[in-house]
Amino acid sequence: MKRIVDEILSNPQFSEGSAWRRLWIKAGTKIIEKGDIGNSLFLIEKGIVRVLGEAEIDGEIRITPGLSDLDAGAIFGDICLYGEHRRTATVVAVTDVSILEVNSDMLSVFLDDHPVQGYLFLKGMFEIMAKRLELANERIDKLLAWGIKAHDIDKYL
Repeated sequence: MKRIVDEILSNPQFSEGSAWRRLWIKAGTKIIEKGDIGNSLFLIEKGIVRVLGEAEIDGEIRITPGLSDLDAGAIFGDICLYGEHRRTATVVAVTDVSILEVNSDMLSVFLDDHPVQGYLFLKGMFEIMAKRLELANERIDKLLAWGIKAHDIDKYL
């Protein structure tokens, strides 16, 4: 995935400043917030970010557990690849980070105009999303098993 992204970013038709920009973000800074409308995706150049979930316990206590840490080469915010969508998680810089913010509308036009690169990019995104879905399903299975055991439901199965 890194190779195709580097190829896209270095193309003169996909210029820095209009199609993408480099951001330097200090540790502890919120990069995106769950629920906000977004139209860009991000590529981590250097550093580590944490993807935070959100849970409410007994309708009173809100917690934001870390779902995963991402480092150099990882992409996040990709739910906004095609059009404006609500962000599905909050992302915070764990260390000082350098990230590239890519305008999704301009990326979409570029990928349409460059079908080979578009195919390779979307194939890479599909692989990333498939791995994320597999991990999410694993976590759901483990959480479900824990809940069944914790609430003594297994004796009724």
